[in-house]
Amino acid sequence: METIKYFETIKCEDFEIFNLEYHNKRVANTIGLNLNLQEYVYPISNELLRCKVIYDKEGIVDVLYFPYKKREIKSFKIIFDDQIEYSKKYFDRTQLDELFSKRENCDEVIILKNGIVTDTSIANIAIFYENTWITSKNCLLKGTTKARFIEEKKLIEKDITLEMLKNASKLALMNAMIGFDEIKDYSFKL
Repeated sequence: METIKYFETIKCEDFEIFNLEYHNKRVANTIGLNLNLQEYVYPISNELLRCKVIYDKEGIVDVLYFPYKKREIKSFKIIFDDQIEYSKKYFDRTQLDELFSKRENCDEVIILKNGIVTDTSIANIAIFYENTWITSKNCLLKGTTKARFIEEKKLIEKDITLEMLKNASKLALMNAMIGFDEIKDYSFKL
């Protein structure tokens, strides 16, 4: 049987490695090993890089670096899928890729599971609703940026309904590369 692989996406810029403590925690929660990613991540240039650390239950499998260019995301296709399971950052993203392929002419998908907003295919979501930044308690994947913002008390976790999403005054996406990225002028398509 093939070993299950996982990965971490780590932001590197000017030879600095960002938020390693949160990535280390997620690796430990995923495979039960305390790997110090600092021992494996050595940025290859000073440009903005997406470092992809691939690992399995035995340890580090590979470390790859890619120049990073942020994708512009303004429009979202709302996708309903009660079967999706992505509680660990699996190397195999087939389920997410299949949902992303249903975005039609939108830039990204927002996935609802059992009627509750979860994530996009690449990021956690936060909405500004009733004067509070809220992130989904029922996300697919507990992101490192999301964890940091909750710890810093900048976000609260709560179930987000489709109605709340539609009535939010602001929307932000969060992941290791973009941080907390508030999106201006966004739209939804059902």
